Amino acid sequence: MNTQSNATPEFFDSQGITPSVLPRTRSMYWSVRRELWEYRSIYLAPLALAGLALVGFLIATIGRAMSSNLGQRLTVLEQPYTFAATMIMGAAFVVGLFYCLDALHGERRERSILFWKSLPVSDLIVVLSKASIAFVALPLVALAITVATHFLMLLLSTAELQRSGLSAATLWAQVWVFDAHLLYHLLTVHVLWYAPLYAWMLLVSGWARRAPFLWASLPLLAIGVVEKIVFNTSHFAAMIGYRFSGPEGFDLTEPGKFAMHPMMHLALGKFLSTPGLWTGLLVAALFLALAVRLRRCQGPI
Repeated sequence: MNTQSNATPEFFDSQGITPSVLPRTRSMYWSVRRELWEYRSIYLAPLALAGLALVGFLIATIGRAMSSNLGQRLTVLEQPYTFAATMIMGAAFVVGLFYCLDALHGERRERSILFWKSLPVSDLIVVLSKASIAFVALPLVALAITVATHFLMLLLSTAELQRSGLSAATLWAQVWVFDAHLLYHLLTVHVLWYAPLYAWMLLVSGWARRAPFLWASLPLLAIGVVEKIVFNTSHFAAMIGYRFSGPEGFDLTEPGKFAMHPMMHLALGKFLSTPGLWTGLLVAALFLALAVRLRRCQGPI
């Protein structure tokens, strides 16, 4: 038996057969696909809100079609586009936060971490694949669903405008310009600006043994309360609000025009020169590095 077992490696070596090593890009690809398979809320939640927006728009269009007030009918046809985009983007952001909170905690709770650690995939690839869902997959899914929703709404609006003897060319141009700005908004806000928020959730997910939502929110609340009691200031709370709202804050445009977050038309040079952007990215990189280290040493719950 010893002779056979000792001869086996020599046989494989003589035949030039070596164990195959999965490339990192291939490992990353299948890790991302696994996340998309397991977390269907990544696309189901935005789709549900898109369907709700379409139903509401259809009901409003039918209801206002009987109105003789042309200005009121035009308002109904123009306003819901921003509302639908806001709902879908908001859903993607919330889903991203809760996904990151459960990404590392869930596999430890279900003890599937024992299986995934037995595979030839590094902890770095696993953490980066989970982060890419929040940073890349969710924004792209939200953008695709928003564009498809706007397209269906445009078809309904066009039918109504043509019935009234009006042209829909201006509305089509406004919506496509809005969607182009929306892509910029996703890249700047949902990918770069919100990166430390997602990374913090991933870090807490890899550390907390239970109730990760409480462990993610209570330390932030405690820091704000202690600062207010000791120094009578609220700089930390302002910093958290600044991270959620962005460097320009929110505003509303004039009635009859598409409302846009200021980050959608903020100059790229001004955005890249914002100190909070690079500070946030450094913090996000630190949180992700700590999450990788935690996954390496943490076991099942």
